[in-house]
Amino acid sequence: MRAQQRPIHAVSMWVRRQPPKVKAFLAVVSGMAALVLLRFIVHDHDNLFVAAEAVHSIGISVLIYKLTKEKTCAGLSLKSQELTAIFLAVRLYCSFVMEYDIHTLLDLATLATTLWVIYMIRFKLKSSYMEEKDNFALYYVLVPCIVLALFIHPSTSHNLVNRIFWAICVYLEAVSVLPQLRVMQNTKIVEPFTAHYVFALGVARFLSCAHWVLQVLDSRGRLLVALGYGLWPSMVLISEIVQTFILADFCYYYIKSVFGGQLVLRLPSGVV
Repeated sequence: MRAQQRPIHAVSMWVRRQPPKVKAFLAVVSGMAALVLLRFIVHDHDNLFVAAEAVHSIGISVLIYKLTKEKTCAGLSLKSQELTAIFLAVRLYCSFVMEYDIHTLLDLATLATTLWVIYMIRFKLKSSYMEEKDNFALYYVLVPCIVLALFIHPSTSHNLVNRIFWAICVYLEAVSVLPQLRVMQNTKIVEPFTAHYVFALGVARFLSCAHWVLQVLDSRGRLLVALGYGLWPSMVLISEIVQTFILADFCYYYIKSVFGGQLVLRLPSGVV
């Protein structure tokens, strides 16, 4: 086991010594390599979306276990859960009035679970909630997302208000994990169940991003045209990519911690 860890440790140390621009370049190259690999391995790229939903469900299951069995919400961000509830509620409304499908039922189940998590943090497990660490101001993401949605939204034939709401939920989803990352940055030490949950979010969002990118490539850009005209199609794709890269740094340290046999994840300064 130690022999296997040595090359991994050497690579991780080399990556840590690189300047930020080199790290960003390595992240982009790694992402592109993973996309190419998925394109050849997964023949039906719709399966990537199903896989993303499955991994997300696993992450939620870990969160439920933490709250019910461990009886603590330490390390969890209430604000991230509230942002998640907001964009899911908006997306559900848009789904009912614009395009009702199986994803609407999935969103409904996820919203119900998220509201339960919020209830547990606010009332049942309030004594273990780290409010002083959960200090990310929500208006930093809410206001920019709303303003951006007013100017860049779908160009379909639906009601303008509904199109703006749809854009708001797309932009909010991309940044909803930021308060959770802020909590982990403030604590520096992430206990296993929270780490598993956030890692599952990162994997799910990478698979969702891969699904979108590969669908665009397979359709030779026709999918973007189908989404409408103007900046909206590009913003949808950018939002998916942003979701992935926001969590990429954390996922790197999570994998490093797992290979190093550490149960508790310790984050260095400046990770988020």
